[in-house]
Amino acid sequence: QVQLVESGGGLVQAGGSLRLSCAASGSSINAMGWYRQAPGKQRELVATIITDGGSTNYATSVKGRFTISRDSAKNTMYLQMNSLKPEDTAVYYCNAIAGRFIPRTYWGQGTQVTVSS
Repeated sequence: QVQLVESGGGLVQAGGSLRLSCAASGSSINAMGWYRQAPGKQRELVATIITDGGSTNYATSVKGRFTISRDSAKNTMYLQMNSLKPEDTAVYYCNAIAGRFIPRTYWGQGTQVTVSS
């Protein structure tokens, strides 16, 4: 069983920065990621990171502006968001895939990010 707790959301002006954190409890986490959902839109992938090796993947819309990272000692994942745009406004969700034999997907409760123009 994995529990995920996000923090770090808030209100920021366009061009500003925020860092989101996702503290994970549990073991056998294979991959983690950030997703976001804007009002009236479907949830979309923002970035992912493989725990073994640290390989990362980004949505085209955030490449070059967002950086995903993970501190294995703290079992915490981060999303550094720079050059924020109003279209980045959404609820950001932490995601983890865990399980040695039967992988399962876990979600955090979400944290609101609002970028004003």
